[in-house]
Amino acid sequence: MSLEVTGKLIVKNPTQVVSDKFRKREFVMELAEDINGNTYTNFAKMQLVQNKCDILDRFNEGDMIKVSFNIKGNRWEKDGKVNYITNLDAWRIEAAGAGMPAQGGYAQPNAAPAYNNAPAQSGNNFYNPSPENADDLPF
Repeated sequence: MSLEVTGKLIVKNPTQVVSDKFRKREFVMELAEDINGNTYTNFAKMQLVQNKCDILDRFNEGDMIKVSFNIKGNRWEKDGKVNYITNLDAWRIEAAGAGMPAQGGYAQPNAAPAYNNAPAQSGNNFYNPSPENADDLPF
């Protein structure tokens, strides 16, 4: 499943060479959501892997960006205990254009209608996934 999110690039780390066959680059986005007149800020750490590490070079901290990513998860067992890790693997980064909301948004599926925390624009449906609207389904 491919997801997208828009927000401000606040941390841009250098590429890490994990092994001779794997490299990654982590970055952090600031995401803001307006709920009933209050702004809540979240921070999402994402990563680029392999040949995608260089796509972050053209952006600066403070830039508004739109990131396409996949959720990747692994399971492993150590000393009889099962552990899990989840990564947000970015595969495309674009400058947030003039038609994008000014604030960040929540992840949304690419193939579904566009739900975000901004008012409806260009025919998009509005859906606020906050707890007080948990039963307010977008369909």
